[in-house]
Amino acid sequence: MKSLRAVAGAGVVAAATLWGGVAQAADTIKVGVLHSLSGTMAISETTLKDTVLMMVDDINKKGGLLGKKVEAVVVDPASNWPLFAEKARELLAKEKVSVVFGCWTSVSRKSVLPVFEELNGLLFYPVQYEGEESSRNVFYTGAAPNQQAIPAVEYLMSEEKVERWVLAGTDYVYPRTTNKILESFLKSKGVKAEDIMINYTPFGHSDWQTIVADIKKFGTGGKKTAVVSTINGDANVPFYKELANQGVKATDIPVVAFSVGEEELAGIDTKPLLGHLAAWNYFQSVKNPTNEAFIKKWHEFIKSAKRVTNDPMEATYIGFKMWTQAVQQAGSTDVDAVRQAMYGQKVMAPSGFESVMNTNNHLSKPVMIGEIQADGQFQIVWQTKGPVKADAWSDFIPESAKLNADWTYPWVCGNCAEPKYKAAGF
Repeated sequence: MKSLRAVAGAGVVAAATLWGGVAQAADTIKVGVLHSLSGTMAISETTLKDTVLMMVDDINKKGGLLGKKVEAVVVDPASNWPLFAEKARELLAKEKVSVVFGCWTSVSRKSVLPVFEELNGLLFYPVQYEGEESSRNVFYTGAAPNQQAIPAVEYLMSEEKVERWVLAGTDYVYPRTTNKILESFLKSKGVKAEDIMINYTPFGHSDWQTIVADIKKFGTGGKKTAVVSTINGDANVPFYKELANQGVKATDIPVVAFSVGEEELAGIDTKPLLGHLAAWNYFQSVKNPTNEAFIKKWHEFIKSAKRVTNDPMEATYIGFKMWTQAVQQAGSTDVDAVRQAMYGQKVMAPSGFESVMNTNNHLSKPVMIGEIQADGQFQIVWQTKGPVKADAWSDFIPESAKLNADWTYPWVCGNCAEPKYKAAGF
């Protein structure tokens, strides 16, 4: 796709060079942590809070950042989506943090987005999402659909010969938009509408008996069937338990999950779930020196060799490392200066690949598919040869196919089909 760039004139350029960041105490750089520590999403988000604290502890042991101590300011939005916006405003306006690491669900990210754009804050969002968004105030370090959902379905088609599809998700924006993309993709591959079953359940859903029975019935149509799961939070625990109760095995109806990793499996007896899949950009089971060091650092910080690592933790790690590198490059925590320094930042990730921040505020990352093992880990059964560049706007949604995100300095256009301004030589 063509890059969308334009210059708005000397006034905009001059304004962009002004200090647009937030101030902090002379000897301290504040970092906001905006993750649910209670409620339905605590099962997934608490460990991301701990990951940021680990990174803060590590950088302070090395002398801090720009000669200053880094201080984590932790708040609990409690899986309450409107509360996320209130807590975001508290972090930016009251606590004067320089950056925020946080959110898991897309509904929480959508809740805080107007606050970050109004106050010119900087959010690092570390979880896979549905795409269809581009903001200059957010760096998306999790997977876009072309880095997770699409490759997972392609794998099931080619390797498992799946012909019927259950798209099962929690009822909010990420599953609904992802499934809209997947439904369009499947139909483009010749899958008929009657071979696609779509189901949504509320957050925290616990009674899966009827739904799992329906999935089993759908899978008796004489065609290989798979479940593509965008179920989020603690609802995954009873979902997988009910699969086991009803004898749904991976050899019969495989499940590939986009929101279930090592942390979620820690609370489940995984033996009956052998062979079910998850698609991520990282698994703890990856073998390389960077991952070994990452796991060791985590175990030492959390003081437990039993605590697992997972993909959103790696995304948090990458985002934090890139932010510190950008701050050092800019010589400042000023939001506008750091934002521009972010583009092109590289981090050797625990995945074993070098992650790069692109001018669409998304990373290039590898795609991996893992199979659940009895110990709650994943055996990698497939992966891309190298990092895949994220596409913020899906080619499988007609109104989005023509869009391109490019936040190139000094003027940016993240959600338009044509540049707003044109200038000779640019």
